[in-house]
Amino acid sequence: MNKVKIKNIYISKINLIKKYNQSYFDNNTSLVSDEEYDNLKKEILKLEKNYTFLNSKDSPSKSVGFKPSKNFQKSVHKIPMLSLGNVFSEEDLINFEKKIINYLAIKNGLEIFYSAEPKIDGISASLTYKNGKFYKGLSRGDGKEGEDITENLKTIKDIPKKILNKDFPEEIDIRGEVFIQNSDFKILNEKFANPRNAASGSLRQKNPEETKKIPLKFIAYTFGYEKGLMANNQSDFLKKLNKWGFKTNPMNKLISGVKNLMANYHEIEKKRPYIDFDIDGIVYKVNDFVMQKRLGNIANAPRWAVAHKFSSNKAVSKILDIEIQIGRTGALTPVAKIKPINIGGVIVSNATLHNEDEINRKDIRIGDTAVIERAGDVIPHILSIDKQKRLKNSKKFIFPKNCPSCGSKTIKEFNKVTKKVDAVRRCSSEGYYCDKISIEKLKHFVSKEAFNIDGFGKKIVENFWELKLIKFPQDIFKLNYERIEKLEGWGKLSVQNLKYSINQKKKITLDRFIYSLGIRHIGLENAKLLSKHYITFSKFKNLSMQNDYEDLVNIDGIGETQVNSIKNFFSNETNINILNELEKILAIKDALQNSDDGILKNKTFLVTGKLSGVSRAEIKSLIEENSGKTISSVSKKLNFLIIGDKPTKRKVDYAKELKIKIIDQSEFLKMLNKTS
Repeated sequence: MNKVKIKNIYISKINLIKKYNQSYFDNNTSLVSDEEYDNLKKEILKLEKNYTFLNSKDSPSKSVGFKPSKNFQKSVHKIPMLSLGNVFSEEDLINFEKKIINYLAIKNGLEIFYSAEPKIDGISASLTYKNGKFYKGLSRGDGKEGEDITENLKTIKDIPKKILNKDFPEEIDIRGEVFIQNSDFKILNEKFANPRNAASGSLRQKNPEETKKIPLKFIAYTFGYEKGLMANNQSDFLKKLNKWGFKTNPMNKLISGVKNLMANYHEIEKKRPYIDFDIDGIVYKVNDFVMQKRLGNIANAPRWAVAHKFSSNKAVSKILDIEIQIGRTGALTPVAKIKPINIGGVIVSNATLHNEDEINRKDIRIGDTAVIERAGDVIPHILSIDKQKRLKNSKKFIFPKNCPSCGSKTIKEFNKVTKKVDAVRRCSSEGYYCDKISIEKLKHFVSKEAFNIDGFGKKIVENFWELKLIKFPQDIFKLNYERIEKLEGWGKLSVQNLKYSINQKKKITLDRFIYSLGIRHIGLENAKLLSKHYITFSKFKNLSMQNDYEDLVNIDGIGETQVNSIKNFFSNETNINILNELEKILAIKDALQNSDDGILKNKTFLVTGKLSGVSRAEIKSLIEENSGKTISSVSKKLNFLIIGDKPTKRKVDYAKELKIKIIDQSEFLKMLNKTS
């Protein structure tokens, strides 16, 4: 291959990685998987190694991230924020340690200790402190200079604003990751594709008051420039961070030996689905600071640290069809029906295509041979397609401009937050005009967090809809039980049980009722805020009589997006009729103002397994009514793990490992002076 051809291949790969970097660091969007990105990076570095005449300022061997956004003031890092090299196997890890041993000329037998720190998939930030005061906060940017996001970082509770400890350095750059917990992300997932995008988008808002509303967290793990730091190694430094008021990763460990590093890697990979924040690997740092200094850096990466990436499961299959699914908010989601394939022990027959833009960008067509990826508990998605195997008569997939269900025009809304048109296309119909939206709304109405009607699952909703037994939520409470008894699979006893379950749920709290309505952007937390503000159902319903919704803006946590959704809901005549009909049938309890000094104050709980005669949502309400708090995963923050029938073994084992108190349902009720 001649020089010109080699250089052209190299430049095309450089341009591609530059495009990926811009999208990831500046636009908060991942165009490819981590594995695809890492492979491209390897190819560029291999070309540079084999052909010394190849050189580019945008090469991953010279650059980190992407140039800072123009939206914020630029500021230079006193010490550059470096990237990390990657390892993917035990062999890679052995080679990493060999290089350290060879570089330091270490004699055989000397044990190297590593600080093994799970790598959070968030946004890197550097916090400068002078004389104990938080002075400035920068994003990573391109590693040399970042964006000044000080005011946004000040809104994060995990970041100490003033540190009075006598051993705190005169000046130091504390570095760490800004992220959003998966449990908190559920509230925001209408706006962002994943927790990392949500954290990045929140930090780049011009108004810190808007950032303040986002549940951002910060975990510290290293430092840049320092003046007066007294620490000999990384593990001591992490202890000091805790002492100074910073949060560090509770899964950090001090480990020696490649076999032990691999054992820890596999252990954390198993726990990964149950951790309340995204991690994409483990960072290994030589623990001793003297060794770190001796090892130094190679171009833009340190010799003394490396990231051990988690694997993802992939397989090749054929796309048999592309179907459009319609959600309760009208979102049109394309799903690829694929030839069933085993991926990591799970048979996969569907893969999400995300949205219209994703299909167009990857040019995905029916009949294509595709690489399907399933990482952790993430929904399988199409990573890439093999165009060389594409059929000659293949046609480009045309996304419907009209709703496949009701024929209404489909629209892409303008997002006032991002100042861009949404990637998601939606059915423009309102209320219950669209059949598919109606069915999804009814499924939501009976779901666990809403009415939680025992024995009334998604399949029954679909079946009863087809039989014209239900069309609106109020129809659930007026069912023709005589007709149901004659249906295949139903009998007198099963109908009696269904009737009993429905009648039991005619009493409901205001917050769960508001949530059950399926108002777009109104999740559980927003429903609670609305219920606490309006107290009674009649006051909430009176929103339909108002011309302005100024009162809503005064509710802390309810923003313009939520206000517009509520306006749209109350401006629809069908929705008002539904509220009037349900008011005649239901007993909607007034909102209780929770006490701040209940008997469960400062106690945290998590439920695993099926409870007897009570739902998780009800247990959660009991905990909150008594000033307690529920969390979504086992961690050191957990005080009590409540176990029911068939609890998740991993959760129980991990709780035992952390010495968390494990109780059953009756023990929990005794805490409330109730009997089971």
